[in-house]
Amino acid sequence: MNDLFAPEIILESEKVLLQPLSRDDLEAYVRYAETEQDTWQYSLLPAHGRENMQAYVEHALAAKEKSDSYPFTVIDKASGKVAGSTRFYDIQPAYGYLQLGYTWYGKAFRGTGLNTHCKFLLLQHAFESWNMARVEFRADNRNERSIAAMKKIGCTVEGIIRSHMPNLEGGRRDSILLSILLEEWEQSVRATLLSQL
Repeated sequence: MNDLFAPEIILESEKVLLQPLSRDDLEAYVRYAETEQDTWQYSLLPAHGRENMQAYVEHALAAKEKSDSYPFTVIDKASGKVAGSTRFYDIQPAYGYLQLGYTWYGKAFRGTGLNTHCKFLLLQHAFESWNMARVEFRADNRNERSIAAMKKIGCTVEGIIRSHMPNLEGGRRDSILLSILLEEWEQSVRATLLSQL
């Protein structure tokens, strides 16, 4: 496994704990998969229902074993509950680049500031511990909630990748491409996120 992954990464603030995803988290994930199925409306992988969520978790762990991905379980510290999941993926240390995504939260945790805390911790780790030059974000171009959240944390829109990937409806999706560069993190994004925490 990638040297970047040792020891296991645990990130936390006063509001949130990001711990490595494990199979022990499956039951908490399944509760969302069975009761909040619209959470995965724009997902590349189906995660609604127990069977789909189990495959979703196994896919994430397999990617981690290949050093391509580092998935986290998000814990809301106030309640002690699993709030969702997020991950680094397409990790390219030789090129100073990675993507941040596969982020979802249960409905009770949306709009609570939890996402801002998570993104600050993840970006801080990417830029300041892993010395990345670029962090990229992608989303289905129809996913207005996700795009608004990415813009709020300081992402710059780079464009639309047309007919980028299959979607769950059987067609193809256009993906919006956004990013934060190291110099943007150092000059403004870090301070902006800190002011929002």
